[in-house]
Amino acid sequence: MEQYIQPFVEGSEEVFRDLCNTEVKAGRAFFVSKDQFESIWDISGIIGLSGEANGAVALSLKEPTAVGLTKILTGNEHDSIDKFVTDAMGEIINIIAGNVKNVFEKKHRIKISMPSIIKGKAHSIVWPSEKARIICIPFTIFTDQEFCLSVAMEQAK
Repeated sequence: MEQYIQPFVEGSEEVFRDLCNTEVKAGRAFFVSKDQFESIWDISGIIGLSGEANGAVALSLKEPTAVGLTKILTGNEHDSIDKFVTDAMGEIINIIAGNVKNVFEKKHRIKISMPSIIKGKAHSIVWPSEKARIICIPFTIFTDQEFCLSVAMEQAK
C-alpha cells in the first residue's frame, strides 16, 4: 500500500507548500469501506483516473479551510464557499492528481479527468468502482485544521 500512497502524500505536500505557501502534515492512511464513507466535509474536489489503473482521487475540506486556502491563493477575503473557492479547490486537486499521474506514468499509463466539485454539508461521494477500496489520507493544515485526500484505485482489466 505504501508504494501507492506515498506519491499522493508527497504530491499533496508539494502542492500545498509551493502553490499555497502552506505546510501540511500527513497522518496515518486508513481504509474506509463504501458503506462507511460518510462525509463530514463541506466541499470535495474529485478527479477520475483511467487507463491501466481506474479510480478516483478526492480532496475533501471543511468550509473554513477551503476559504482560508482560497484567500491565500487569490489574496481576497471569502465568507463562504463561492465560485472562487470551488475554482481553487478544483485547481488544487487537479495539480495533485497531475503530479501523481506523472509519478505513476513510469509504470502505468494513467489519464486524469477534469475536476468535479461537490459542495454541501455532509455530502456523499459515489465512488466509480465497487471493487476498489477507499484509502483516506488525513492531513493537518493551519496547525489545527484537517482535510482528507481519499484514493480509490484498481488495476484495469
